[in-house]
Amino acid sequence: MKNINKYIIIVTSLFLVFSCETLELDLKDDPNFLTPDQASVDLFLTSLQEDFVRQIEGDADFDSNDNWETGGNTNGDGLSLFGTELTRLTASTSSKQYSTNYLGSDSDDEWVNAYQGILADIRAMVPLAEANGQIRHIAIAQFIEAYVMTAMVDFYGDVPYTEAIGGIDNLNPVLDSGASIYDAALVLLDNAITNFESDINAELEPPTIFFYGNDYDQWVKATNTLKMRLYNQRRLVDPNALTSIQTILDSGDYITDTVDDFQFNWPGTSASQPDTRHPRYGLNYTATGAGDYMSNWLMNKMNTSSDPRIRYYFYRQIGAVPGAPGVPPNEETIACSLQSAPAHYVSGGFTFCYLENGYWGRDHHDDGGTPPDGFLRTTFGVYPVGGNFDDDRFDTDPDNKNVAAGAGGGGAGITPILTAAWVDFMQAEIAMVNGDTPAAWTFISAGLTKSIAKVQSFVSLDTSADTSFEPTNTDVTDFIASVEAEFNAADMAGKWDVLGEQYFIAVFGNGIESYNFYRRTGYPTTLQPSLEPNPGTFIRSLFYPANEVNTNANISQKPDQAQPVFWDNNPNAPVAN
Repeated sequence: MKNINKYIIIVTSLFLVFSCETLELDLKDDPNFLTPDQASVDLFLTSLQEDFVRQIEGDADFDSNDNWETGGNTNGDGLSLFGTELTRLTASTSSKQYSTNYLGSDSDDEWVNAYQGILADIRAMVPLAEANGQIRHIAIAQFIEAYVMTAMVDFYGDVPYTEAIGGIDNLNPVLDSGASIYDAALVLLDNAITNFESDINAELEPPTIFFYGNDYDQWVKATNTLKMRLYNQRRLVDPNALTSIQTILDSGDYITDTVDDFQFNWPGTSASQPDTRHPRYGLNYTATGAGDYMSNWLMNKMNTSSDPRIRYYFYRQIGAVPGAPGVPPNEETIACSLQSAPAHYVSGGFTFCYLENGYWGRDHHDDGGTPPDGFLRTTFGVYPVGGNFDDDRFDTDPDNKNVAAGAGGGGAGITPILTAAWVDFMQAEIAMVNGDTPAAWTFISAGLTKSIAKVQSFVSLDTSADTSFEPTNTDVTDFIASVEAEFNAADMAGKWDVLGEQYFIAVFGNGIESYNFYRRTGYPTTLQPSLEPNPGTFIRSLFYPANEVNTNANISQKPDQAQPVFWDNNPNAPVAN
């Protein structure tokens, strides 16, 4: 299902089948060879859910069952990847300049998946579901459409929507304003709640739901939480946003407990056809070693603050990085270990090249190629990708320190999408906007507590882990107390920095959230800058995909990536460039 034009509508029953590229995890029939009678509402919904999480997470191996084909200049794709790299949750290594950080070709897959995959399937499925009275299918599709289309606005600005799936009668859909798409999404979510809460014959329930199963009370909580998220996202341009959020908060019908977190659970049972492991696991636990570079900024922040989540987030393959104090440099594996830090790093007090304690990553915009360090660099740990728990096994059990496929949790991780901890941080942000710093700290503390407890629970995925390396309860309380002391001692800008830093750490695994927060608030200002002193203006929205610009007469490429989306009315880009 990889047609050149992204909007050709499904016009025959056979095309309906192929548009519904399903990845149902227990499906025995080959999803690439479904027969027309299999073009059911159930299979459409299965496909939608899988494509939905792929829009956030991308894929690991260009599986022929999904919509990810070109790869572009990124490793695995997905909107989350763009956001994590731009906000230093993982390292950005493709360019020293923002203007060439992401090219138009880097977004082709996200565009195909959103329109030809998700939106086309929804437009084909909903009439069938309406005719059958399958309103739960419709509700889930409405939730997915609202999330995906607003995320497209968040990353690209104005995008096609009302004419997007116009069939052969309209191969050149016009751009809809981002504001109008947000409005439409909120209507979709209200309708989804109605459909989740309505009575229905049990025989019409979806047989395969990857989120919550058929617990529709949880679905309603998630839908209200997504509504709050959208209101908060546009609060700079919506004078009623905070009131709308408060109305939902007063209802109590939103995600308040970790048990209700909206996330995709990767089974981690298969490495191919289809690959059901967390994509970042599949790209980093390989026979040739890790493929991604971790962020020196994030690892240093967590290491120096004794963050109890660090052994779950990151897995070290070696105990010392060349160039660190007492460790000889090595030009072959880490060339910068023989180089001096750039002047703006020295004056700003930023770490450069290497970190202590074996945390081997890269600085922001270090595009120094790929040395033979696949089995040396730090990679993703047990949370959220289902990798190894970091228990110093490079020293204690060197024969079992590998990152081969199957190590650790085997990729049975999660893609977090909406969590109770993030709701606490949202309320902290609102309290800061209102100038109520005591309330802001109360919410930050609650978010930290939930985040740490959730992360710690993932150690059970790695059955070989030495749990004596887990942080103690005292370690956790001491850490939260240290963040509180830092928050209380800071001025207002410093308090925003603390909030931003802790929020970024808590949303690890979903770069959409960090990227939106960063552009919305401008914080934290403490992020490691680019290695290049003049990297250009920070990316406020991505280029439109090259294929779409070339085939749609109603879309012209942006002059640059400094164009803000509708809800970003800040006069300047974030300062930590």
